[in-house]
Amino acid sequence: MTDIPALRRGLAVLRLLATRAGPVSAATLARELGLPRSTTYHLLAELEQARFVTHLPAERRYGLGIAAFELGSAYLRHDPLERLAAPLLRELVERVGHNAHLGVLHGNELLYLIKEHPARPETLVTDVGVRLPAQLTASGRAILAHLPPPHVRALFPSAAGFVHRTERGPTTLAALRAVLSEERRRGWSCEDGHITPGFASVAHPIFDHAHHPIAAISVTLRHFCDSVPCAADWSPLAAEVRYTAIELTRRIGGRAP
Repeated sequence: MTDIPALRRGLAVLRLLATRAGPVSAATLARELGLPRSTTYHLLAELEQARFVTHLPAERRYGLGIAAFELGSAYLRHDPLERLAAPLLRELVERVGHNAHLGVLHGNELLYLIKEHPARPETLVTDVGVRLPAQLTASGRAILAHLPPPHVRALFPSAAGFVHRTERGPTTLAALRAVLSEERRRGWSCEDGHITPGFASVAHPIFDHAHHPIAAISVTLRHFCDSVPCAADWSPLAAEVRYTAIELTRRIGGRAP
């Protein structure tokens, strides 16, 4: 049992490294974790030997090692996000009576991983495995809205990246940024006829432990509006989607910004 405190401290080191965008010095680790420097260096040496930590001598800093990456990859291979999301999506469908989806970014497209439908499903183009232009889908924009601007620019480097399905939706990077800024401020995303005329969707992002958007939950329903922007009040539906998204974020150990 004497090794348990050391194990907890080692895990604390890994958790702290995982929350940082770049390598961290041993002094910073010791200070933020409240550990003696000698203990910190001993932990780092053990973790480095096990390949969970990588030492960067030139920078005198430490980052996560290949073993940490292998563990993360193994975790993802067991589909935890989909397994945890499925029952929550079913509950969401029961509450709102419309189709619900879980989607992730795949380049500049939105890839649908799960689709749950009510007793009387409405025919949609969205289905498991389908990919659609991310800037047109509510789920895609919910994720894009919380990515750094350089990341968004890299996904849409030219006009060729702005594929269209209807006459609606952003057609330039500047227009997309304006939409993302508004939806980030509001907290949720909405598209009305951008994918299929006569249908609208509301979405909210899912975050990982580092506040990074990794997926989004959306609800799609029949709706047609001639005015742009639509005057419909989507906030009650958005509140239901948000509740589910926050709960999934919590279950995967994530944290919203």
